[in-house]
Amino acid sequence: MEPKRNKNYIAGIYLRLSRDDERAGESLSIENQKILVTKYVLDKGWEIKDAYIDDGYSGTNFDRPGVKRLLDDAKAGEINTIVVKDLSRFGRNYILVGQYIDYVFPSFGIRFIAIEDRIDTESKPVKATQ
Repeated sequence: MEPKRNKNYIAGIYLRLSRDDERAGESLSIENQKILVTKYVLDKGWEIKDAYIDDGYSGTNFDRPGVKRLLDDAKAGEINTIVVKDLSRFGRNYILVGQYIDYVFPSFGIRFIAIEDRIDTESKPVKATQ
């Protein structure tokens, strides 16, 4: 008899780099974000539906083609998990980001994970000092 499987997670990985971020160095590059986030998702044994990329877009608003497509797929039930490197990749307007995390994503049953900020909406926050 096979063991009971956990929920089947279908992830959308979101990657963003603005022109200002490019000056911060290679660690924020789209390719490095993709490697980190893809490894995280695959290590969990989850499926990746797609990579949603906004290269050269500011994170101060959500008027970006990649994030719009990501949100459309989430609302349509195509994905049930969103994974980003850190919160600033998803957006730099933290009031709007908080609204998505606290209200929008839960209403659609979406799990949101910001790897480096240790945010996972399916578990209690982990303190960075632990």
